Amino acid sequence: MKNTAYFFISIIAIVVTLIYGKFLLIPFVFALLLWFLVRKIRQTLNRIKFIKNTFPSWIKNLITSVIIISVFGLISKLLSTNINALSKSYPTYEANISIMIAQINELFQINLAEYLKAHVGEFDFGSVLKEIFKSLTDLLSNAFIIIIYALFIFLEEANFHNKLKLVFSNNDKYKEINGILEKIEKSVSQYIGLKTLVSVITGAASYIALLFIGIDAPLFWAFLIFLLNYIPTIGSLIGTLFPAVFCLLQFGDFNACLMVLGFVGTIQVIVGNILEPKLMGNSLNISPLVAIFALSIWGALWGITGMLLSVPITVVMVIIFAHFNPTKSIAIMLSEKGKI
Repeated sequence: MKNTAYFFISIIAIVVTLIYGKFLLIPFVFALLLWFLVRKIRQTLNRIKFIKNTFPSWIKNLITSVIIISVFGLISKLLSTNINALSKSYPTYEANISIMIAQINELFQINLAEYLKAHVGEFDFGSVLKEIFKSLTDLLSNAFIIIIYALFIFLEEANFHNKLKLVFSNNDKYKEINGILEKIEKSVSQYIGLKTLVSVITGAASYIALLFIGIDAPLFWAFLIFLLNYIPTIGSLIGTLFPAVFCLLQFGDFNACLMVLGFVGTIQVIVGNILEPKLMGNSLNISPLVAIFALSIWGALWGITGMLLSVPITVVMVIIFAHFNPTKSIAIMLSEKGKI
């Protein structure tokens, strides 16, 4: 009875900490992911003998980190320009709403005009765009604290194994804990690296398609598709629907909307169902049902940020649970085929 009570008290304490401490925890988690990504890139660079033998690890870490941060800084400026352009074009979109309502009314032969006008009259598209941009820039606004966290993680990396040996003086125990950490690093860094590559391909191909269609601010929508692609299952669907719905407002007809659904949807299907499985295989070892469940839980706790982090966090949980007898059964249930 006491164990059950302690279990529920611990769960409640963890949930409360995650909710009220998210402003401190989220930047730290992103700093860890940045560390994983930098280490993955560093490992890739080390395959080139000249780079491996010539440059020390700290220089490779520094160069990789600066490139990543510079890219996100550039993207932030470009997004700011794009969102301002979208907001200024709001009167045009507002006029197209009336055209769209008339087309829907004619297409379905039902009187929806008054009903839709009553709701659309209260709709401020400029505010919606600003809200979307705010959710994207929240992460970029925390860039400084993320960089600070990541810097200290890199500094800690040099002495971490020595500290681990002192904590676990038993050599077998040290090897076990070190093996768990290596598996976590390998799985998470592989996921982050490959998912980033897949998302870049999806975003770049979508940008070309959206540029061809003529949608306003194609870079903004391509970046949104890139970002949402990290969210399992529903991310690609939302990333396709957002620019498609926007086309209805921009052009006032269904042709551009259908083109977005056709082109971007095809890109998502090809990348998501052909390219991504070939690159990733079954290395994550997570049940699809568990992935959706984790998506819901972390989305409820941390919003969109939690959705982006749901898979890496679940991967870590499965690896840790698999190495301890009391939690091994949980790891089996979370895994894809029961093999851990």
